[in-house]
Amino acid sequence: MGPGTRGLETGLGGPNMLKKTLACTIALSALLATGVAMADTKDKKIALSNNYAGNSWRQAMLKSWDKVTKEAVAAGVVAAADPFTTSENQVTEQAAQIQNLILQGYNAIVINAASPDARNGVVKHACDAGITVVSFDGIVTEPCAWRIAVDFEKMGASEVEYLAKKMPEGGNLLEIRGLAGVFVDDAISKGINSEVAKNPQFKIVGSVHGDWAQEVAQKAVAGILPSLPEIKAVVTQGGDGYGAAQAFAAAGRPTPTIIMGNRQDELQWWKEQKDKNGYETMSVSIAPGVSTLAFWVAQQILDGKEVPKDLTVPFLRIDQDNLEANLATTEKGGVANVEYSLEDAQKVIAGK
Repeated sequence: MGPGTRGLETGLGGPNMLKKTLACTIALSALLATGVAMADTKDKKIALSNNYAGNSWRQAMLKSWDKVTKEAVAAGVVAAADPFTTSENQVTEQAAQIQNLILQGYNAIVINAASPDARNGVVKHACDAGITVVSFDGIVTEPCAWRIAVDFEKMGASEVEYLAKKMPEGGNLLEIRGLAGVFVDDAISKGINSEVAKNPQFKIVGSVHGDWAQEVAQKAVAGILPSLPEIKAVVTQGGDGYGAAQAFAAAGRPTPTIIMGNRQDELQWWKEQKDKNGYETMSVSIAPGVSTLAFWVAQQILDGKEVPKDLTVPFLRIDQDNLEANLATTEKGGVANVEYSLEDAQKVIAGK
């Protein structure tokens, strides 16, 4: 490539500028088609405060945020939508991060919180400063904030309901929990244990924290297995099914029914076992693209729309008959996902 060509590429009238202009035009057209209509938020800045990025779900969540918000910024819907992730899942670190976002002049802060109530002081501070706060996944209990969540207790209970139909005789269960101290972990576990209490033919004989990560779960299960009796099923929170399967295989123990999450490696393992020996299970999870719903909810609040303080979205369920279809649309190393448009967000806000 000669210097003359390079000069054209970097010049004001060159192909690069044309490409950027075209990209912005396409993004704007797509957003207008969903009803954005150049909202009064073009000068507003939204920040994402994320407490953890150590597993594929969180990585997919950040990727979805990046994809959808970049289109919105390019189209002039908002001025900025910047993500910030703490290096450790620590209450004090995220509180300091949020305090910095307040000082930096963001108009809205979207939060995936490490604790439902330990952030309430700094969240209230943000609200008092006129900042819109929207929490999702790891929600906060401070009344001034908005909350977006699935019914995590129902999600946990659905696992045991499935097992009660599949194996009415019951049996011993191993529970793999998520990240300790996080609202999501407590809520899913509560749902599991409440449903076990209704189905006394099941007994949870062991419980470990897998941090929603395959490697952590595999190590934790491997550590507890020698002390456990026969396990009929493993109840999980997603991201840990494949690790659990590997731990049982390494120990030379029969593979129980393992409730899966939405990671591609979990779904692929399930498909292989299904083809090999008819292995049956199900998957429940929250789509990481819920971060994009939180973005649009914050944008709508900044635009003056009436939005209920508590919004509920359905959890993502994969069954034996739709496994292949979901696996086909899940990229290798990724997770099954759903991303939200403005129109989707408006439907959730309207309760549709």
